Amino acid sequence: MVTSVTSLGKNGLYDWVIQRGTAVVLGVYFVCLMSFLITNPDLSYAKWHAYMTSGYMRVFTLLALLSMAAHAWVGLWTISTDYITTRQMGAMATVLRVAFQGVCALLTLVYVIWGVQILWGI
Repeated sequence: MVTSVTSLGKNGLYDWVIQRGTAVVLGVYFVCLMSFLITNPDLSYAKWHAYMTSGYMRVFTLLALLSMAAHAWVGLWTISTDYITTRQMGAMATVLRVAFQGVCALLTLVYVIWGVQILWGI
């Protein structure tokens, strides 16, 4: 079993719960967006802007953004620890795994910061 400080949870159960919980948040967010689009066939920019800039939708979008980041991180961390192993790649595996996780962490952080800037207009 690979344990690392780069895992979000304390163990596999916590990572599993994070993965499932964030999937529920993202699923509900998707259903809300699709419901709005289906119930507004004559959608204009003004309606869309009013919907997306309302307080509850901004908070929900922020929650979905953070859920997407956590969901992606747990998934990519799992992939890196499952497939970048010393059995297959030798001593170089640790360097490759850390590099992969570093790039994933950096990109995730950039996307979250960028999303918050777009969402809140900072």
